[in-house]
Amino acid sequence: MVTTRRTQQERRAQAEAALLDAAAELVVQHGVRSLTLARVGEQAGYSRGIVTHHFGSKQALLERLARATQAGFVPGLGDLPPGLDRLLRLIDGYIGALGDVGTMNRAFLLLWAEAATASELAPIFRERDEAFRSDLRSDVTAGITDGDVRPDVEPGDVAIAVVGQLRGIGLQRLLDPHTVDTARLRHTVTDYWRRALRVP
Repeated sequence: MVTTRRTQQERRAQAEAALLDAAAELVVQHGVRSLTLARVGEQAGYSRGIVTHHFGSKQALLERLARATQAGFVPGLGDLPPGLDRLLRLIDGYIGALGDVGTMNRAFLLLWAEAATASELAPIFRERDEAFRSDLRSDVTAGITDGDVRPDVEPGDVAIAVVGQLRGIGLQRLLDPHTVDTARLRHTVTDYWRRALRVP
């Protein structure tokens, strides 16, 4: 039997992933206030020193967690050019992903909601939301240029409305999962935006 030794880079990546998973679990179970480097290490089966080595501070850990929890929420969009099609696929995929919210996605939504009152989270999520809105603005602007989206549409307004709607649906899903039928809602919301934006 041949065993392959992992490289230092692979061990580091595995440890970081385990620590981020542990941080997400703590946020879901006990809220962001419960998050300390020591508790994350204990939850992951590592020492606090390892957590400090990887992240340096709680603020750096929160920043990495915010990025990790948001990454890949709707896979398969990276190869699509900006435009109405990508925007509608994002909306459909986002709501569809809410149907099976894992720990990372749940942690993201909880952190996002807490950012309104937690000073250590607010700048992180302002930046993440602006990146999200920027992508959406690019889709609407490209759609206008392509002739698929009505020229009187304001890309910034659409971006704010879409982010608010998607995040709001996500929070409702967390609070009352039996009320939010994501399988049906994804089609309803996607169709709404298709009709609202498309050139008649």
